[in-house]
Amino acid sequence: MNCLPDSQTELAQDYVLQGAKSDTLIIFAHGAGANMHHEFMVNMSDKLVKNGFQVYRFNFLYMQANMQDGKRRPPDRAPKLLNHFEQVLLDVADKIKQGLINPKRIVVMGKSMGGRMSAILTSAEHVFLSAQAKDVAANICAVVCLGYPFVPLKGGEPRLSPIQTNPLPILIVQGERDKFGGREQVPSWSLSENTSICWIGDGDHSLQPRKSSGYTLEGNLQQASDGISQFIASVRV
Repeated sequence: MNCLPDSQTELAQDYVLQGAKSDTLIIFAHGAGANMHHEFMVNMSDKLVKNGFQVYRFNFLYMQANMQDGKRRPPDRAPKLLNHFEQVLLDVADKIKQGLINPKRIVVMGKSMGGRMSAILTSAEHVFLSAQAKDVAANICAVVCLGYPFVPLKGGEPRLSPIQTNPLPILIVQGERDKFGGREQVPSWSLSENTSICWIGDGDHSLQPRKSSGYTLEGNLQQASDGISQFIASVRV
């Protein structure tokens, strides 16, 4: 569905709903630089659908504008991204009413920036603008972050607050060589007790390994999707 308004002051829904009805719906948010149609997003969605989940992936407003006119814009600030994320929750509620989906539980998942927004949305610090969106959020049972951007590339303190203040089970799927937080850095930081990490062999921020490593991107993506599926299966509703 594509319905970008003339002005970004309005909120549009640009999404793909993939897979047969499932007990679990995964809401999948993209990263800062690539939209929901990127090969990584599609490949991961395909694998999770094959594992029995229904996946709803969407574009944030700035990315919709990028796709419309071909210009490259930076991401909106977090409040605007989260506002749109709340609209996505409302759209999911409408689809439940329409009978298009019938999940018993919802998992929010994101690539890089999308994972960080998923963690913030469900953290104790987030204040919902809409009571209806808050009601839908009550059905979210877990968070998955694919390449969590722990540290800004220009340096600074690690972005731990959305994880430390989150009451939900969190899975972070992280490449061992991720420049936003790799295997040498992350263990030194204090994460919440309900957070687990699935390390991907020689993976970078997009889980891509070096050719000399003996790992393959396809194998790493499969490990990631299998790890996500096992994590979701372990979450109690």
